[in-house]
Amino acid sequence: MIKILDLLPESWKIFLFDRWSEAERDNWEITIQSCLSKNTAPPIAKLFHAFSSCEPSNVKVVIIGQDPYPTFGHANGMAFSTEDFVHPFPKSLTNIFKELKRSIPNYDFPLTGNLQSWADQGVLLINTVLTTEIGIANAHKQKGWEVFTDLVLNQLNESSHNLVVFFWGKEAQAKMSFFDKEKHCLLSSSHPSPLSVYRGFDGCNHFVDCNAYLKSKKIPEINWQS
Repeated sequence: MIKILDLLPESWKIFLFDRWSEAERDNWEITIQSCLSKNTAPPIAKLFHAFSSCEPSNVKVVIIGQDPYPTFGHANGMAFSTEDFVHPFPKSLTNIFKELKRSIPNYDFPLTGNLQSWADQGVLLINTVLTTEIGIANAHKQKGWEVFTDLVLNQLNESSHNLVVFFWGKEAQAKMSFFDKEKHCLLSSSHPSPLSVYRGFDGCNHFVDCNAYLKSKKIPEINWQS
């Protein structure tokens, strides 16, 4: 049996394990292993894709999602991101692209929903729960993943300065207390899903505000054109 944490990149192990004892990690492994099956999304090999794509020392922006897309083949281990071949895009992702189009001059809708180019620039696309069951949203909510992702968010707050953190929807907003608003830029709105996009996400201007903050701190801005 593969140990889940063996799949975590070494840089993230160094970043986290001083705050997480071996005994705690072993107990957590047992809990998470009990959730996983051949019907888990994303595939086990891509569980930590967000982390392998963005070293802790390179994180400039954190976008917090809820859990992976439950549709077969959609989830690729990064929040809101899809595999290259997925068309049409999930509706939440389409609304994200619509907000980019509205707020950024000359932005063009991308050909792919894969947000790898964001991760390569230092955007950590982290779901609060890293797995679900194919066809079942929130299947693994409160089954143990939050222990890991809460640790990541807390450690990012303590170890970093001048992060931009996006809190879209109630699940993400519940994590706002983890971050020191004097150290970081916190951007909050409703979730981009069709059920709530009109409650604040549409017109939130977060992508522009993010780059304005990074520029003010002399940090390279994000090219959002994926």
